[in-house]
Amino acid sequence: MNVPSRHALVLSHITFEDLGSLEQPLRERNFAIENVNLSTDSFPISKTQSCDLLIVLGGPMGVYEQKQYPFLADEIASIRQRLADRKHTLGICLGAQLMAAALGANVYPGKNGAEIGWFPLQPAPDSATPGWFAPLLAPRQQIFHWHGDTFDVPPGTQLLATSELYQNQAFALGYFALALQFHPEVTAEGLESWYAGHANELQQKGISVADLRAAAQKHGLVLEKTASRFWNLWLDYIL
Repeated sequence: MNVPSRHALVLSHITFEDLGSLEQPLRERNFAIENVNLSTDSFPISKTQSCDLLIVLGGPMGVYEQKQYPFLADEIASIRQRLADRKHTLGICLGAQLMAAALGANVYPGKNGAEIGWFPLQPAPDSATPGWFAPLLAPRQQIFHWHGDTFDVPPGTQLLATSELYQNQAFALGYFALALQFHPEVTAEGLESWYAGHANELQQKGISVADLRAAAQKHGLVLEKTASRFWNLWLDYIL
């Protein structure tokens, strides 16, 4: 039996937004995975600097709501230090927005409304696509999105993808940091908890759970396979 030799610290903001399809590739690379729910646990400041990989997941709050959710300020400060030290960092959705804020970019409510559902990505203009990112840009590949906020591209980073609604969907900082506005980690089964947990938001926005569920049944398995290729390529690239 292999003893885990690497430590992945996962910062979550709401219990049902989890690692999804990313968990297995991490375990295959001998990562011990430690999950911290910031809504209930104390902030692990020292661990955010000592872990081999920091993963910051999504959540319903905004980067600009630090008075309501004080842990956001701790996250931004910890991410800023980690990026300054060129340590491996991944942010998904809110995590990506926190990374953008840590790098000095603006994060704000998007003018085009919420981007919720299955939509394709396009490669960023005038930017060479890294080979490890290419699976997410395959023709007819549908990617799951759930966000209302967006961010400006931080100085010194490489924009990787855009969508029809929002121009800034992913950026990389050197070889060590990746920010994804969208959700490659989701599975059709896992999304069932999202529909229940975000029921009020979906009702307010007039978005049909039945339509989301049908789309997940159509696209979910394909995304899982695509995400598996992407996660494995990216992890091999950074490790």
